[in-house]
Amino acid sequence: MQIAFHGAAKTVTGSKHLITLKNGTTILLDCGMFQGRGSDSDILNKHFGFTPSEVDYVVLSHAHIDHTGLLPLLVKEGFRGKIICTPATRDLCKILLLDSAHIQESDTRYLNKNLLKQGKKPVDPLYDTEDAHLALSLFRTVKYHTEFDLCKGVKLLYTDAGHIIGSAAVHLDIMEDGKLTKISFSGDVGRYGDLILKSPEEFRQADYILLESTYGDEIHEKIVSTEEMLNRVIQETCVQRGGKVIIPAFSVGRTQELLYHLNNLGLSNKLPKIPVYVDSPLSEKATLVVKSHPWSFNEKVQEVMKSDDDPFDFPGLHFVEDAEESKSLNFRKEPCIIISASGMAEAGRVKHHIKNNIEDPKNTILLVGYSEPGSLAGRLKAGVEMVSIFGEKFFVKAKVESVQSMSAHGDQNDLLQFISKQNPAQLKKIFLVHGDPDTQLIFKNKLMGQGYQVEIPERHQSFELN
Repeated sequence: MQIAFHGAAKTVTGSKHLITLKNGTTILLDCGMFQGRGSDSDILNKHFGFTPSEVDYVVLSHAHIDHTGLLPLLVKEGFRGKIICTPATRDLCKILLLDSAHIQESDTRYLNKNLLKQGKKPVDPLYDTEDAHLALSLFRTVKYHTEFDLCKGVKLLYTDAGHIIGSAAVHLDIMEDGKLTKISFSGDVGRYGDLILKSPEEFRQADYILLESTYGDEIHEKIVSTEEMLNRVIQETCVQRGGKVIIPAFSVGRTQELLYHLNNLGLSNKLPKIPVYVDSPLSEKATLVVKSHPWSFNEKVQEVMKSDDDPFDFPGLHFVEDAEESKSLNFRKEPCIIISASGMAEAGRVKHHIKNNIEDPKNTILLVGYSEPGSLAGRLKAGVEMVSIFGEKFFVKAKVESVQSMSAHGDQNDLLQFISKQNPAQLKKIFLVHGDPDTQLIFKNKLMGQGYQVEIPERHQSFELN
């Protein structure tokens, strides 16, 4: 059999890994969208590197758009097989894929207005809501720890990866010519001792592992320091300077973690009496989905819920629903906290909030997760003095702070713990995916020092699995 890496190869986003069996059956692990790379992402997202109509199965690790966002395009270009995922991943995909389709449609409408003014031909969206609905109709769910016959000779098992609700490590047992090959795909690995979710689970010995490496070169700050830093930023910005805290945050995972921290600050009487706005309709829907899967929470959160039935709600929290209310926040002069998507500040309402607040030194832009270096959040994190937003130049006068301890991705220690039960003598190869090249090289050397055989695939590179 062969495996080809068509995304998240020497880059963090666009997860797509295609397994082709000897009998021609094809299994696609994830079908993610490239993000945070400007016009390059548009080009990358239009070319799969394989023929969608020839794919038989898609097996998803979790719902984030960089792992699922091209499913509607896959369907648009002819895929009609089954899409397998956990129940919580399906629930999240129902809102994420339709939201993504809406973004494709609205962005294309805006682009076409400008093209028509220039006398150029209009373009079609990457995909639309009809494509997203068709993709969702192909979903089939498999629970954790339930052995599932994907097709003849292939068994699938999911274990909890602890990254977001429903996130899973994928384990395939493939029988060919009387020989069993065991392949595991980490998806995104969460953190041991996560604030909200259960820790990643152990899994059986594999022959090959596809392992994410986003933070393979870093050790995160302790999670307990996040609340302290968040409290400090709020006190300094809102209380002392009378400004706003603008937080770009992904709708799934990061927003709920922020709300949990703020609720804890409120319970300990540390949260000042200022409004907290979650300005993302998607975040509100995602928070409701997260609340509907309480069995995903760790023991600490379960204990909190005995006295606080909603650990993601507190006085002063307000979900912003319509665009007009969102725009009105730009004219608000009083201190407040605004949490808004997207996490890399490349699209969505947060981009407008940054635009309107970046030149006021009273304000703080707080970055709380991974950002592609080329994204707006990535450039702000790098300390640039000027940024371009919607074609306009702005001086960065607001304070920019970053907290890495909020990452839903495991750090180097977490990743090493994730594979710690694997015998290097029995593991034929680890393929590092989902990471920047420099990070992957550092992590590769670390793994090889522990006796593992490691490969860093190029995009579209294929390997024979013996």
